[in-house]
Amino acid sequence: MGMRPDTTAAVQMRDVSVDRGDRRVLSEVSLRVEPGQLCAVLGPNGAGKSTLVGALSGTIALGAGSVELSGDDIAGLSPVQQARRRAVLPQEHVVGFSFTCREVVQMGRFPWNRTRRNSDDDAAVAAAMTECGVSEFSDRPFSTLSGGERARVALARVFAQETTVLVLDEPTAALDLQYQESVMELVRARVDAGAAALVIVHDLSLAASFADTTVMLDHGRVAAAGPPATTLTAQRVEQVYGVDVVAGVLDGQPVIVPRRRRN
Repeated sequence: MGMRPDTTAAVQMRDVSVDRGDRRVLSEVSLRVEPGQLCAVLGPNGAGKSTLVGALSGTIALGAGSVELSGDDIAGLSPVQQARRRAVLPQEHVVGFSFTCREVVQMGRFPWNRTRRNSDDDAAVAAAMTECGVSEFSDRPFSTLSGGERARVALARVFAQETTVLVLDEPTAALDLQYQESVMELVRARVDAGAAALVIVHDLSLAASFADTTVMLDHGRVAAAGPPATTLTAQRVEQVYGVDVVAGVLDGQPVIVPRRRRN
């Protein structure tokens, strides 16, 4: 995972296991993400990706192991303290009532309530909405937006939280090509500015293009971890996904696609 012992990891999972009933859904998962790194977590449905996000978010109890944010075990941090270090984008962008888009983005400022950083709220919200290209939606009800528009407003909420760690659960799911690229470019820019991001991604080519490191889960275990060039090989993808694929480079970009045979 590109570990440098002289730095404190932004995110560190150590031998994390999670049980649901009598079934183990994560088994001894370890990973490390440093500031300035984008880590893509991949794997087929049921591999444990969303459970991993829950463990990082503090919403799922660990059966074993530990999760650290900037060197501190989250077990010793209150939910608000965690939210000041780590912002989470869930899969579903569901908002009750008729909140405007600005109000949704303002929700990201909640962890800073009654702190000195409260005075930055308006500026942080405006900057995040501009960054994500949703300022024109400020006064529109969130419920009236398209899927792609909602995704960018939800991302603006995460950015407005102003944390050093981003945990994003399938931020490009159900988005068209333009929005997928836009969202990943926005996340990449944040990482290049020093943030650490752990992103659940289904599109292997997208992960290979934007991620610094990749972690591939298979039945709750880490099947591979490291730079995309070494983890997203055709052989590894075929082993984990059970699909014959072609992996190569097209116009300077890594491409991984199923091998389709037609008569």
